[in-house]
Amino acid sequence: MGIVNVTPDSFSDGGRFLAPQAALTQAKKLVADGADIVDVGAESTRPGHTPLTAEEEWARLRPMLAALVEECGAPVSIDTYKAATARRALAAGAAVVNDIWGLQRDPDMAPAIAEAGAGVVVMHNRESVDDSIDIVDDMRRFFERSLAIAESAGVPRSRILLDPGVGFGKTREQDFAALRAVPELRGFGLPLLIGVSRKRLFGALLGAEVDARLIATIAANLIAAMEGAHVFRVHDAAEHKAAFAVLETLRRRPQETK
Repeated sequence: MGIVNVTPDSFSDGGRFLAPQAALTQAKKLVADGADIVDVGAESTRPGHTPLTAEEEWARLRPMLAALVEECGAPVSIDTYKAATARRALAAGAAVVNDIWGLQRDPDMAPAIAEAGAGVVVMHNRESVDDSIDIVDDMRRFFERSLAIAESAGVPRSRILLDPGVGFGKTREQDFAALRAVPELRGFGLPLLIGVSRKRLFGALLGAEVDARLIATIAANLIAAMEGAHVFRVHDAAEHKAAFAVLETLRRRPQETK
């Protein structure tokens, strides 16, 4: 899943793809580099971000979304927690909603997804950081609530992915605990999405600025893949395609010959 942020303030690429043509060019590049889906977001959700109204969010998306859907060469996911934005994006041809609040912030989100027959990424999140809690247990209970909401609205489990929400409502140690929990989260029987690209946990660990976190990102994603994660939300599609090609080659066992 390749990332296209049409925002002025995202932590990694804020301001680079605000113009419709720049966003489309980046989306096409990500697909050419190996991305299977393009995730478009118009509101930064980094710590300390400035929230947008649904109208402000849609004002950024509207000039470019139709062209992205028609021309980028891959399904488009819309990164939003607002049902009004999701409805408009799904009507414009988006195939997936990537909800950082896991259907629990906007009560109309699950019905909007069900009505459109769309897919959904249910991400774990918290209102505030609490270093005293068992974050993996918190994730389990959160996902159980989200899945109950989805079922009640008529969203089939076959259209749901779970995301442990690394970097959201967690301490750095809890971020790593969330990554270590991939084998346990597989118990839900749903595909897992990992979104750690260039994030602060690597900066804290390595003392690395944003542009120097690619190797750490790839290392974490490869380990998560080996533990059973399925989808990886990244800024750097070509580098991940190469890394996963090596992983798949090493996983393959030569056919036994008589």
